[in-house]
Amino acid sequence: MSFIGGRSAWQYAIISGLITGIAYQPWHLGFLAWFGLIPLLHVWVTHDAKENARFGYLFGITHNFIAFYWIGFNSGASFGVVLLSLIAAVFYLGIYWAAAGWVIGNIKFIGKRLALFPFLIVSMEWIRSFGPLGFPWGNIVLSQMDYLQLIQLMEFAGSYGVTLWVITLNVILYILYLNFNSNKKIGIIVGIFLVGLWFVGNSRIKEFYNSNEKMSVAILQPNIDPNAKWDFSKKKETIAYMDSLHSIAIKLNPDFIIFPETALPSYLTLDGRVRNMIQTKVDSSKIPVLTGTVDRVISGNGDKQYFNSTMFLTPNHKYILYNKLHLVPFAEYIPLSGQFPSLKNLNFGQGNFSHGTEYTVFKWKNTKFSNLICYESSIPKIVRKFIQNGANLITIQTNDGWLGKSAGPYQHYDIAKIRAIENRVPVIRSANTGISGLILANGISINEQPVGKTAVFTVSVPIGEAGSFYSQYGDVFALICFVIFLLLGPLTCLRK
Repeated sequence: MSFIGGRSAWQYAIISGLITGIAYQPWHLGFLAWFGLIPLLHVWVTHDAKENARFGYLFGITHNFIAFYWIGFNSGASFGVVLLSLIAAVFYLGIYWAAAGWVIGNIKFIGKRLALFPFLIVSMEWIRSFGPLGFPWGNIVLSQMDYLQLIQLMEFAGSYGVTLWVITLNVILYILYLNFNSNKKIGIIVGIFLVGLWFVGNSRIKEFYNSNEKMSVAILQPNIDPNAKWDFSKKKETIAYMDSLHSIAIKLNPDFIIFPETALPSYLTLDGRVRNMIQTKVDSSKIPVLTGTVDRVISGNGDKQYFNSTMFLTPNHKYILYNKLHLVPFAEYIPLSGQFPSLKNLNFGQGNFSHGTEYTVFKWKNTKFSNLICYESSIPKIVRKFIQNGANLITIQTNDGWLGKSAGPYQHYDIAKIRAIENRVPVIRSANTGISGLILANGISINEQPVGKTAVFTVSVPIGEAGSFYSQYGDVFALICFVIFLLLGPLTCLRK
């Protein structure tokens, strides 16, 4: 089987990486993922396992560099550190594509490789989500957020259901290209499937527009330079500025107010003056505040522990804290530093935070809600656990200001849409520099505030019973795809 257009395998691997990487950018080109993997697929069905591993790694490096270049735009660390972070992330994530290429290269017969390709990619994404270095952020669904009608099936299958149909579409288009005349029926079936998926998805979207019960929430997007927030000389100015935004929010008369991640340059549990300033306004207005903060506690052996936290202040009551469960590796902590404390002495410019342990559910009036802090929104199992614990609203506090106007903040906002659809739950997002807004349980974004804008605004949140099949059973679909791949692929080869 000759190469399409006569190019070499390494060229096809790079071309495929470029196309799929571009599909992840906020340029509304997600349809590129529908055929972007065809060059890689062609390489993998025509080469052996070792060659597939090499070309898969080349694809993975290219794809992840294009899709997640913004890792190197983090203004919170030196250029050398962020460049090293980008290189390390790209080369690490490329390993999964190398492994996938090696596995499928050990499958005999081209037809079987084609049939197993979608199940292999789903399995790869699922396995890549495990552990402290798990990266569900990179799942193919992120490229499909312009097509809400086609991704509503996530309430059953999670993001992996989208991966399966996108990869299957690549396989079918590849087969059609090779022999269009003898495969016209396949093309017709695919067309019918996509149209049917669109109509069903469109119907599900309409079911989540309205709710009899609604809650008004004021969202602050202060647009403070994160590099200046902790400048001691500007501390009073920053606190006064946030206090003025708080006053504006109170005048909007919401049910409660949400500040972004680490909204003030203060340890609110220790800084009674600043905390009391907020609490006094909460008591007088009768409007609670959910704010991000940093917490510090002294452990039993005298060691200081730091937490990235959320503080919920309600009228005339003691505050409630939530400590971030899933920290960003090599940014907020060093993996395994809990088991080997000496690792904390390494200095890459990272924080040395500790993990939280409680899946906290806040309550105000008749609403139960839980909060995600920044990167946690990319971890599906955390949201599922909150929903299982009774939350019918999810809030997100984040500070994407470190990433400027790169693709990072836009991808991060789209990830919140994924969590909303998966769990059929409304999501409120307060971001320091944007993007802030309300995302309905069908993924539709309301009152979205752009990056780089200062805003204090309210959203009317429909409150109902949250949850879905996915909330209850999790990644059972991905597990089924993994089992199918094993039964029809590697295990079949072993039996033979």
